[in-house]
Amino acid sequence: MLFPKKVKHRKWQTGRKSEAKRSRPDTRGTLVAFGSYGLKATTPSRLTSNQIEAARKVLSRATGKSGKVWIRVFPDRPITQKPAEVAMGHGKGDPKHFVFEVRPGRVLFEIDGISDALAHDALRRAGSKLPMKTVVATRVN
Repeated sequence: MLFPKKVKHRKWQTGRKSEAKRSRPDTRGTLVAFGSYGLKATTPSRLTSNQIEAARKVLSRATGKSGKVWIRVFPDRPITQKPAEVAMGHGKGDPKHFVFEVRPGRVLFEIDGISDALAHDALRRAGSKLPMKTVVATRVN
């Protein structure tokens, strides 16, 4: 699973819950840069390392030895949670897992070295493992 080796701050502040800011299109990582095809998010969400790993497995099985897969996201935001049935107060909970905040337009995965139909099918199946709506994007030269 993916998680940072070392972090400067163990717990982050929660941040605002406004839907307007989360659904604003991303400005970085929006173009297919490495492979021929990419999986692009169209709705906002949080990606956990388990979800990234599940999609990566689908893509690596489809590519086999001939293709290559790039993961364009990394979960570095800590999510904290207090244990069950603990009274209010006594500070913030311990870090439970790490997530990546996805905004619309972000390219999550890229793939190369396999046929067009196989790439589209693999990216579509990988997108079904993720908690957001996705589309298959092609490289623009």
